[in-house]
Amino acid sequence: MRITQRAVALTSLQGLNRNLDAVGRLQQQLTSGRLISNPSDSPTGANRAMQTRSEQAATAQQARNISDAKSWLESSDSTIQGMLDMVRKVRDLTVQGASTGSSSESSRSAIATEVASLREALVGLANRNVQGRPIFGGVTPGTAAYAADGTYVGQAGPPITRRVSDVEQIRIDITGPEAFVSADGEDLFAVVGAIAGDVVTDPDKLSDHLNSLDAVMNTMLGALADIGTRSKRIEGAQQINTDLSLSLSSLLAETENIDLPKTIMDLEMQKVGYEAALAATAKALQPTLVDFLR
Repeated sequence: MRITQRAVALTSLQGLNRNLDAVGRLQQQLTSGRLISNPSDSPTGANRAMQTRSEQAATAQQARNISDAKSWLESSDSTIQGMLDMVRKVRDLTVQGASTGSSSESSRSAIATEVASLREALVGLANRNVQGRPIFGGVTPGTAAYAADGTYVGQAGPPITRRVSDVEQIRIDITGPEAFVSADGEDLFAVVGAIAGDVVTDPDKLSDHLNSLDAVMNTMLGALADIGTRSKRIEGAQQINTDLSLSLSSLLAETENIDLPKTIMDLEMQKVGYEAALAATAKALQPTLVDFLR
């Protein structure tokens, strides 16, 4: 087969263009720090990167849900803890008021005033809000769970939950009746109100009120235990979410990011090859018309 000078030139130029394209691709990767700049660079890698980014977005949303859930549960826990301290104070005052032999009329009036003040403070705590929503109000659109007289004005409904993983949702709320009404129907604010009234007018009823108060306190302690259990689940979900986020970031880096030392080495080798190809091509294309006329 006859090899012409034109064929040699075309073949040489095609090889140079391939080498130059490889150099340009490596330089672009080194500049951007990414293996995949366009889907055509690696359709499989681009698809894997898109899936990973989608999982990262879901994980980030779940992290926000976890943060919101922790805020609700921590607020509920601290509020009930504070209310329990007040209820214990009310109980001490009730025991003091029940001691008819050692309490004067003025001391009973002082106890009644203090109990009434504690009841008002309890109602205020029961109306605590998180992000503009009462934490004990259920799904109420209002800003309060209890009226000033201690009447529940929240709205019962489906539990408020947050999705903390692809397969798990955790309830974050607890309604007022669940936290402050005993199993036999004794309401915290009604009991404390009755104590404030009867400590002066009918001290003999205080022993019954003590039993009711103890029953409500047991309900509040049960609510705290329930919140603590959910908080533990949230903490576990948060750790899993953090680990998953790190794993996805690592996977995305493996898919998209370059190996810097390897890329630099490949670029230098490609440059050497390109320069060698240029030198070889220059020698191959040296002959001129004068050389053929000799």
